[in-house]
Amino acid sequence: METLALLGGETVLKDALPKTSTYGKEEEQAALAVIRKGIFSGFLARAGERFLGGKEVLRLEEAFRSKFNVAHAVSFNSATTALDAAVCALGIGPGDEVIVSPYTMCASATAVLMNMAIPVFADIEEDTFCLDPKSVEKRITRNTKAIMVTNLFGGSARYDALLSIAKRYGLKIIEDTAQAPGGMYHGKHLGTIGDIGIYSFNVHKVVQCGEGGILVTNNNHYAFRAQLKRNHGENVLDDMDIKHEPIFGSNYRMSELHAAIASEQFKKIDHLNQIRIDLAAYLSLGLKDIPWLSPCHVLEDTRHVYYLYPILYDQAKTGIPRSLFAKAIKAEGFPIDEGYQKPLHLLSIFQQRKIFPNSDFPFGSKEYPTAVSYEKGICPTSESMWEKNLVVSSLCKYPNEKKHIGLFLKALKKVFVNRDKLLSYHG
Repeated sequence: METLALLGGETVLKDALPKTSTYGKEEEQAALAVIRKGIFSGFLARAGERFLGGKEVLRLEEAFRSKFNVAHAVSFNSATTALDAAVCALGIGPGDEVIVSPYTMCASATAVLMNMAIPVFADIEEDTFCLDPKSVEKRITRNTKAIMVTNLFGGSARYDALLSIAKRYGLKIIEDTAQAPGGMYHGKHLGTIGDIGIYSFNVHKVVQCGEGGILVTNNNHYAFRAQLKRNHGENVLDDMDIKHEPIFGSNYRMSELHAAIASEQFKKIDHLNQIRIDLAAYLSLGLKDIPWLSPCHVLEDTRHVYYLYPILYDQAKTGIPRSLFAKAIKAEGFPIDEGYQKPLHLLSIFQQRKIFPNSDFPFGSKEYPTAVSYEKGICPTSESMWEKNLVVSSLCKYPNEKKHIGLFLKALKKVFVNRDKLLSYHG
């Protein structure tokens, strides 16, 4: 690569990073046991024992209830469908609004749209990258029913402030904890602080089974609605001798194969998180010697589990455009991303306010006589993180070691030392 020759030819990282795999014999044996039994799903879309799933699904849910000390855990085939079910469980629908972060995966907002409600974007804080409580309070209207809090990068939002706001306005809290299983806030597990929490088993999460998610809650009604949403509730309710408001569901069920693998992975969560925490601590210490990069900030009395390691980049101090800096670091052998996520309010679906080809619903309807703003500039912190201020590293995870962190720090300093050459070459 030209950039390599420019910075001295030989890269800092001479060998490729080790491939990440947290699978072992335990997962193989669990999957094989399911295959040999030949029962790949324990669900049936009707009332009865099989409404709640098979042996492996129930075992995984019990592990979550025990680990996180919650009354209910409901498995899903993804965290995205779990988010959809969380919004549904709260009875949110047309005419309602949910305050959401714009700086997260799109599923947080589309889960609201899937229930025909409207996402309203509040800005993030520049240190936690989670919802800014002050911005949240400014977005509340008479239509607001809930706040969806994303615990981004493995860290925690400021829950004391958010819970206070929710109580003051009579709002519910959904925690999108897809990136932060095992994280803590003031002695409580992230995902268990609000009314409903969700976790992810997607292929790149700390514990994973390819695809999968879990919803947790201490509310019996919310749990039952989530179970109905997961497994064709409109059909199941007609088999049950109970009174319940109408609901329609889908097939959001987790297979026995995925649940068996997830159960074994879940046993490793503390070990895998501790590796991330230790590597991140080493990186944070090293970044203190680099004044143009700000280490990841961790709130007091919280446990950050570092799904990713966010770093604030100060271009004014380096004189190197962020895109050029990232290109140089990648050329040295280290993965690094610019900006993380385009703010969701800038996506075309919100700019065009359209999810159906022949209708403007829910954006333009009698339920929403006043249009919600999705203009550029409504969430300036999120936008600046995307455009210029943030870089994100995925280095702090198994099977990487401190030696890899050390080489990364060396690469950062190498790029800075060679900044004049880098700028003149690419000028």
